[in-house]
Amino acid sequence: MQDDSALDRAVAMVKDLRIRCAWDRVQTRDTLRPYLIEEAHELDAALASGESAAIRDEVADFLLHLAWQLVLGQEAGEFTPDDIADDLVAKMRRRHPQLFELGPQEEWQALKTRERKRQHGTLDGLPATLPDLLMAYRLQERAAGVGFDWPDASGPIGKVREELAEVEHELASSDASATDKLADEIGDLLFAVVNLARKADVHPGPALDRANRKFRERFEQVERLAEQRGIDMETAGLDTLDVLRDEVKRTPR
Repeated sequence: MQDDSALDRAVAMVKDLRIRCAWDRVQTRDTLRPYLIEEAHELDAALASGESAAIRDEVADFLLHLAWQLVLGQEAGEFTPDDIADDLVAKMRRRHPQLFELGPQEEWQALKTRERKRQHGTLDGLPATLPDLLMAYRLQERAAGVGFDWPDASGPIGKVREELAEVEHELASSDASATDKLADEIGDLLFAVVNLARKADVHPGPALDRANRKFRERFEQVERLAEQRGIDMETAGLDTLDVLRDEVKRTPR
């Protein structure tokens, strides 16, 4: 790395804190994991907001935690920041052979599949702590990399319909809500919807985030309309609230 680079300065700050601050001195990988996960979520939220000041703040916090991991690895004699940079450069060169005169351009899935051949199985290496929605997406992506995939979105569309029919059947059965079978069928339906999103080139996580934000915005507008018109939402009933929702949907955002 260049002397006095941004990462060098961050690493130097962590090293100094390890010497002079009692709290920083006793931190370990295990104690820092919750903070790292929290910072990743905060950075993701800032990116979704598009607010440059928030993004700058959260990138700085994330850089701090990256520097922490580099310092801890160096202290343990496992790797140096330069080792990590070398690994990164080597990986990017492998993944972009056409840019470094290493060979022709390859499809992303083919590259990833070749890299995973060093593992025991196609699905090995996925962290158990991945959020469930992302785990479903990555499992399907891995399987697709070895050819276990529909050719287009029509397959997942049919599967969604099939799984929805099975959910409806379970709901219609006696005491369905108390059975594990219903949970299984709803899980299968969600998995199928994720697969449909993947085949449509839509990442399900950001898509669901957009839907959540849209619902929140519209529901809050319904609440404001109800308050303006003296409507008690808890007693108004679904028909009345649907009228307010339709009015909100017709209002330009």
